[in-house]
Amino acid sequence: MMFKSLLGFAAMVQTAFGASLQQVQNFGNNPTRIQMYIYVPDRVATNPAIIVALHPCGGTGQQWFSGTRLPSFADQNGFILIYPSTPNQSNCWDVHNPASLTHNGGGDAGGIISMVNYTLDRYKGNREKVYVMGFSSGGMMTNVMAGSYPEVFEAGAAYSGTAHACFAGAGGATPFSPNQTCAQGLQKTPEQWGAFVRNSYPGYNGRRPRMMITHGNADTLVRPQCATEALKQWSNVLGVSLTRQVQGVPSSQFTQHIYGDGTKLQGFFGNGIGHAPSVDEQTLLRFFGLIA
Repeated sequence: MMFKSLLGFAAMVQTAFGASLQQVQNFGNNPTRIQMYIYVPDRVATNPAIIVALHPCGGTGQQWFSGTRLPSFADQNGFILIYPSTPNQSNCWDVHNPASLTHNGGGDAGGIISMVNYTLDRYKGNREKVYVMGFSSGGMMTNVMAGSYPEVFEAGAAYSGTAHACFAGAGGATPFSPNQTCAQGLQKTPEQWGAFVRNSYPGYNGRRPRMMITHGNADTLVRPQCATEALKQWSNVLGVSLTRQVQGVPSSQFTQHIYGDGTKLQGFFGNGIGHAPSVDEQTLLRFFGLIA
């Protein structure tokens, strides 16, 4: 779950346009004292969509800003990017914490929701177009956010993550934590995984986020079985089953797993790919419905 960057990063990162990544100090309730960074493009759309982008263990929001090409797509399409950053637990998200695994329970998840609400209010964002994505620990937290706050997110995309509540009961969720059962491919039935999601927000009967799960088949840190388990979880929650597999999508190394008609749930497994942020931005944004 460690993210090693080959680049040097400054606190304020600027694109070819005038807009730059900015830190927000006072964004609302923040139980675990995480940090908020935001990228608002120069030509922001009216009622813009919002994407929460979650960094991996050992990383920061500033680093993850340069970890994908999402800022350039924000410049072109006018959506806003939120980059939460945690200084806690080796810069890993608290995906094991009962507070984050409980709707309105607090934890890192509570702080992230405050960032979303701040952005919606400040920039008149579209509440029907709020999304979350992340890699490694950020991918794990993506599933946590989608499970604990289904009413907030329209869709999520987890890269090299684990199922919602997979780390529940563990003392931590860092690469240095003694309990790595989850990251090594803890297996449960779809019904058991689905119950974890439903129990995070008891009584909720509304729409659930659409999900996209991507993983490298050569990942030894967070095993590819973790993606299989996450797909089992969301297939149960969303009520869709695997219908077909397509080789070579979005590139030759990958196999696409389509559930139902593909609008609610998709999986991607990359041959020969280890623990790396294999984000295909166009595939991601098409799934989110933000580009054609």
